[in-house]
Amino acid sequence: MSKARISSKGGMETSYGFRNVSETEKQGMVNEVFHKVAKRYDIMNDVMSAGLHRVWKDAMIGALHPRKDPTYKVLDVAGGTGDIAFRIVEASRRLAHATVLDINGSMLSVGAERAEKKGLSDNLTFVEANAEDLPFEDKSFDAYTIAFGIRNVPHIDVALKEAYRVLKRGGRLLVLEFSEVEMPLLDRFYDSWSFNAIPRFGKMITGDAEPYQYLVESIRKFPNQRDFAAMITEAGFSRVTYTNYSGGIAALHSGWKI
Repeated sequence: MSKARISSKGGMETSYGFRNVSETEKQGMVNEVFHKVAKRYDIMNDVMSAGLHRVWKDAMIGALHPRKDPTYKVLDVAGGTGDIAFRIVEASRRLAHATVLDINGSMLSVGAERAEKKGLSDNLTFVEANAEDLPFEDKSFDAYTIAFGIRNVPHIDVALKEAYRVLKRGGRLLVLEFSEVEMPLLDRFYDSWSFNAIPRFGKMITGDAEPYQYLVESIRKFPNQRDFAAMITEAGFSRVTYTNYSGGIAALHSGWKI
């Protein structure tokens, strides 16, 4: 697990991929990555997961099992393009309401446009805000979801505490994230794919390999399954579990506010 340290320029350092940068710099650098890839975000996920992200996201919604209830409210964080929120609303037979929160306005613009085309706008609210400082009252949501976004948050522990704060009693946290491969041989293949193929495909698709290089490196810097589960427990959640997908390429973490 990476830890912040004192920067030579003053303040604290944290990881930006394999580089160390000041905490104040990281958010802006991450924002720039997602401004660049916003319009091709789904293609990016297809490249990074060989299309498996769609299966993993469907499994995440199956685990959440959204209630078919107009009072059911979900907060989907770092979900600007709406991929998870659309699935939640549709699984609830268009009865639930999802608030899509993202710090990146470009991602939210893509999501709002997609929601209108799908006829889901009435079930969705798009909010530009920081996961570390949620603009909602305590105990506002029945569920909090975040898919492939939490590793980009500078202070993951702060974001998890905010998740706990805004959930109602009995509310559930679900975090889908790339993780540590736990199958022999698959880990070697995945490393080769990640560091050699993904940046090249990224450059072919977007003309810029750098965002993909950062995203691959950020996966390797993220805590493994057991360490991240410990962080969720530390934030106050109970019944914390995780489920590996595709040998640990991704993992779904679950916690409850009891």
